[in-house]
This record gives sequence, C-alpha cells and structure tokens, in this order.
Amino acid sequence: MEIYGFCAPGFEALYDAFARNFRECGDTGAAFAVRQHGELICSLWSGSADRDAERPFTEDTLVNVFSSSKGVLALLAMQQVAADKLDLDRPVADYWPEFAHGKETVTARQLLCHRSGLVAFSERVKDSLIYDWQAACDEVARAEPWWAPGSKQGYAPFLYGWSLGGLIERVAQKSLLELYRDMLAQPLDLDGGFGAEGHKSQRIADVSPLKQPLHELRENAIGRAIKEDRKGPVAMAFSNPVSLMMGTNSREWREALIPAANGHFSARDLAAVYGDLSKENPETLPKEWVREASREQSHGRDMVLQAEVSFGCGFIRSSSAADLRFGGSRGFGHPGAGGSVGFADPERGLGIGYITTRLGQSLFMDRRAVGLVESLYGLL
Repeated sequence: MEIYGFCAPGFEALYDAFARNFRECGDTGAAFAVRQHGELICSLWSGSADRDAERPFTEDTLVNVFSSSKGVLALLAMQQVAADKLDLDRPVADYWPEFAHGKETVTARQLLCHRSGLVAFSERVKDSLIYDWQAACDEVARAEPWWAPGSKQGYAPFLYGWSLGGLIERVAQKSLLELYRDMLAQPLDLDGGFGAEGHKSQRIADVSPLKQPLHELRENAIGRAIKEDRKGPVAMAFSNPVSLMMGTNSREWREALIPAANGHFSARDLAAVYGDLSKENPETLPKEWVREASREQSHGRDMVLQAEVSFGCGFIRSSSAADLRFGGSRGFGHPGAGGSVGFADPERGLGIGYITTRLGQSLFMDRRAVGLVESLYGLL
C-alpha cells in the first residue's frame, strides 16, 4: 500500500502508524492530518475512494464523518454567541417561538451540552423527513422532551442538528449553509461542508463497514439498550426514522442538510478547524469563547450513549479513557460513528483530523485513530 503526503522532520514515524491501519486494521481509504501552531505538520492519505477501488483517495477527498459534524455546527453556534446575537442562557423559544411543547425553558446552553431532553422523536415520523430541512426543523419545534429539561444528560444523535441549526438560522437571519461558507469554509479554506454537494471539492468517498471488526476499547452498550426497549429514547434516537441509518452513500443523503450527521470533510478540514481553535489567537472564535466552549458544562453517564461523557458547549471534552483522550485535560473535539475524529489540544497548539471510509463499531475513537494519536504524542 503506497502512502502519499508528507510529515515534518521528526514526525516520520507517522508514516508507519498510518500504514499499519491498512495492514492490520482494515482501512482501504483514509487520511490523517495534523496542524501545530497553525502550520500543517502532517498530511497523509492512501487507498481508494470507492468500493470498487477504481477512484484513488486524495488529500481533498471528502468522507461522511457523521457526528464529527457536530463540532463544526457547535462552532457556528458559538460564533453567534461571540457576536452577541445568541445568549447561551436565554430560552431557545425567545428566538424561536414555535420551539415549545414542554421545551419553553430549554436554553441554548442546554441544547449545546445535551441537557435539553430533546434526544429523539417520540412519535414515528416519515422516512423522508430527514431530507427536508424545513420540515425537520418544524418537527423538532413540535417535539416533546423525554424528561424535564436540565435534569439529565442525553446525547441527541440527529435532532441536535435540526434544533441547534434551526436556532442558529433564526438568530443570524441567514441560512446555515451561507453561514458555514462565510464564517468557516472561506476563512479556513475548507474543502467540504454539510452534505457533500457544491463544496470546493467534489471528490466524495463511499463508506462501507469494516470487513473484520476491531477489538473494542470499551463496551458499546447502545445495542443492548435498544434491544431492551424498542420504544425507549435510545432506540428512537437512532432509528426514528429508519432512514437515519440507511443510504449514506446515496445522492439523496448527500444533497440533504443533516448537520448532526452528514458533514463531509477531508482530514485536512478537521485539522484546520481544530488547529485554529487551538491557537493563541484563533481566526474563527475569540479565545474567551473557545475557553467557554471547551469548559465542562455537563458530565455524567449519558442516557443515550450509555457511557460517562463530559460535554462542553457542543464538544466532547478530553478524558483519561484512550478513546476520548484528546491530548491533555484541556483537549476537546468530536468523534463520529465509524471512526472519524477531529479534536484540538490547546496545550500543544494541535489540531488533528482523521477520516476513514471503513466504518467500525466503536462508540468513540477506535484502534485506528487511537494508534495514530498515540504515535503522534510519542513524537512530541
């Protein structure tokens, strides 16, 4: 397997760590990028961008990074806070009157740190709903929380995107895609964005499951929770509608706006976003608001993820667990289903991105990303 790209002097060992994922962990198309103090010190890629191995994977290939999209969305929200257009502690309903039905007290902060109770639709919705941005936002506004807002931490795999995205559009008086383009894509020269059509790069990779499962770093208890209660919040969060778990290579999925789950980014994109946030003077968000976004807002055993997680404002905070260790204690970022991840380590000025076309089953980072991160930190 030929590895393309470069590593700065002193970081050459990352070549072998990256190649190991192809030799031993089932990668067939992937990329890894690292920025330190704003400079790109590593950008590696290899493999193919389609399941027939006919299209080569390149540096600007876009991959559906699933929930790693949430960190980018959270940054757009925090930009509105910094611009004094959004107050974290005001009710969302002040900006979005239709956001009611038991959610009248839910604040923007609670949405961001997964304490709104709005984790899933409790009533079955049409499969086509997720492809209609306005209809999905309207449905979220009508939805009832599963428990009293603020009382429990519960990750919202998909509704997070429509609830937070709908709020952002209302306070900014612009479309989410326009905001993304003006506030992030152009300033940071990003290749991808939400969905996969119409961005700087048209190199879109197909995703598929790993042929052989990796050794899990922790138990993924979500499957058990779904089996125990098919109508409970965990099951409904991931399968209502069922189209949430299907068709991610389809044109319909790629053309839709599903900002909690269908961001298509390159590894270089994720490294750029988090590399900027790790700098002393970020371009995209004032330092005081980076600190607020990465400060612990909620911590505990998550009702949906079935694991102990610490959230900032939209970002998962670094922990001692290998699959959530984003550098030091100040690290923050967001993994995505299947294995992709982006995170910032402000203590070392690092921004890291890893994307893969072969989807694993780990809850957070799996052996591939963890191996690359551990190799990097061994060189610092």
